[in-house]
Amino acid sequence: MISKHLKWVYLIVLSIIWGSSFILIKKGLVGLSALQLGSLRIIFAALFLLVIGFKSVATIPKPKWKYVALTSLFGTFIPAYLFAIAETEIDSSITAILNALTPLNTLIFGAFFFEISFQKKQIWGVLIGFIGSVFLVFNGALNHPGHNYYFAFLVIIATLCYAINVNLIKRYLSDLSPLSITTGNFMVLLLPALFILIFSGFFDVVQVENVQHSVLFILLLGVLGTGIANVLFFKLIQIATPVFATSVTYLIPIVAFFWGLLDNETLTPIQFFGAFVILVGVYLSAKK
Repeated sequence: MISKHLKWVYLIVLSIIWGSSFILIKKGLVGLSALQLGSLRIIFAALFLLVIGFKSVATIPKPKWKYVALTSLFGTFIPAYLFAIAETEIDSSITAILNALTPLNTLIFGAFFFEISFQKKQIWGVLIGFIGSVFLVFNGALNHPGHNYYFAFLVIIATLCYAINVNLIKRYLSDLSPLSITTGNFMVLLLPALFILIFSGFFDVVQVENVQHSVLFILLLGVLGTGIANVLFFKLIQIATPVFATSVTYLIPIVAFFWGLLDNETLTPIQFFGAFVILVGVYLSAKK
């Protein structure tokens, strides 16, 4: 009973944290390139997690490290760069909306490749939530005709990576603590991210004022939106179904839109309707 209510707490907290991540990426791109932003996000998260979770890494059995490496690749490394590149061309709120494809992809990958069972209510929940996202996507496209929506495919690829990641964790890493998985992930990623940062030219421009401001936004994104959020997310995967865990991506656009309002973006009646439909989808996808 406790875990039944606790999973909703995790879901809401994660939706607030990750819903705020897209505006942080947008602000970070003011002074940073996409490669610099993605690398700094990983590095800040890695340093934070090594401080709080280094001892927990010792609990990871050697045979499990290949899955830790795979989940770090699909769950963080590839998406971190894809989202940053995508937001150089499309709006942060649209990026958050496209991220809502994750539960649908999770259900598909889980059913066909990981033999994870699901019920009809979950399928309806995913489809209804996806329909709500479509309302938001098309309305956003109509209101932003100047955006290059080819970059939206990068977000879709990122959601496929997330789907693989969630199913891998549920199948192979559920017996490990969320902190050990997360810390292990970022230990694997620290050196590759540092290598990319060095060759991105970051250290040639770090003294520029707007670059320093952008770095502060990414520091917050890395520690809170990546490090702490991943620990919470892995715990959510363990106490709930993969589909329910990824249904957080249906709530993220709602949070992202309200941040957008503060950044001079607007919500239309259709977007409000889409948000309502998304909430219905989240509820149904949680039913067993």
